[in-house]
Amino acid sequence: MKKAWIALALTAIGLGLVVAEVPGTVAGEWTQGTLGLILPPAPTDPGQGSVYKVGPYPLYTAELVEGEGKELVMGYCSICHSVTYITMQPPIADWTPTMNKMLKTYGGEKFIPPEAAEKILAYLQAHYTTQTRKQ
Repeated sequence: MKKAWIALALTAIGLGLVVAEVPGTVAGEWTQGTLGLILPPAPTDPGQGSVYKVGPYPLYTAELVEGEGKELVMGYCSICHSVTYITMQPPIADWTPTMNKMLKTYGGEKFIPPEAAEKILAYLQAHYTTQTRKQ
């Protein structure tokens, strides 16, 4: 009996593939069934080991608006997330609640000095609110 392999888990960033044998299945014996048009994918050879290689992922960092505080945003905010998160947010009227969440809820106040946090907030308010965001 041929072995049939199926994917059980794919890592969050898509770099690895975990495969396992499904007992009682035979590879390559697929029937059309009652749906008539939709066939399950043919089994594939898992290759060497359990690592699935997809090649390099594109590295994209958004271009932030020039201004006082940009370097602080690039330095501190990118510790936890890409600064692309800032540019892909819908326009926000006030960044204060978001900054408080990042500082207090997510623990940013442990490594962002209060003076830097104030400058980051001023930068975000100056360039990424509903009134100041450039289209």
